[in-house]
Parts: sequence; structure tokens; C-alpha cells
Amino acid sequence: MASSGARADAARAAFREHLEAKGHAVENVRAGVEGLERALGAGDLQRTPLLDQMLADLLVALEQDDGQKLGGKSAEAARFIGRAIARELENA
Repeated sequence: MASSGARADAARAAFREHLEAKGHAVENVRAGVEGLERALGAGDLQRTPLLDQMLADLLVALEQDDGQKLGGKSAEAARFIGRAIARELENA
């Protein structure tokens, strides 16, 4: 059963806002994931196996070495996986 209540709704909305924000997709998604991890840790949202897998995939797509800039493929992956996470949050 999906989480309900004002804090769950706020966490979902905050993640979507990061996805839609102006700026670099990679940085926006990273900020969204930070908020999402706080909400999951606080129990505002429930983890699902699919959500955990998507977050793991996203982290791999956003990996970079020190000083390395992420290019277009990382931004594309961030947008794609971010939208999938936003959909899955309805089950979290």
C-alpha cells in the first residue's frame, strides 16, 4: 500500500519540482534524490523494490570521477530515470 498523508504528498511533489526545474538535468535530479532519500529515511514514503532498483540505476548513470563533467547521455539518463521514479512514487 502506498504512503499517504501530507508529508508523502509533499515528498512526491518536491521530487517532481526538481525534475521540472530550470537548469542542468543531472543537478536537478541529484537534488531531487537527496530529498527523496530524506523522505524515505524519515518514513514519509515506503521503499519499493522497483524504486530501489531505479535509484541504483540512476546512481550508476550519474557516476563521475573527480573533475569529470557529465555529458548529454548522463542528462538524458537522469531525465528518463527521474520520470520513471516520479511514476513509481505513487506506489511508495
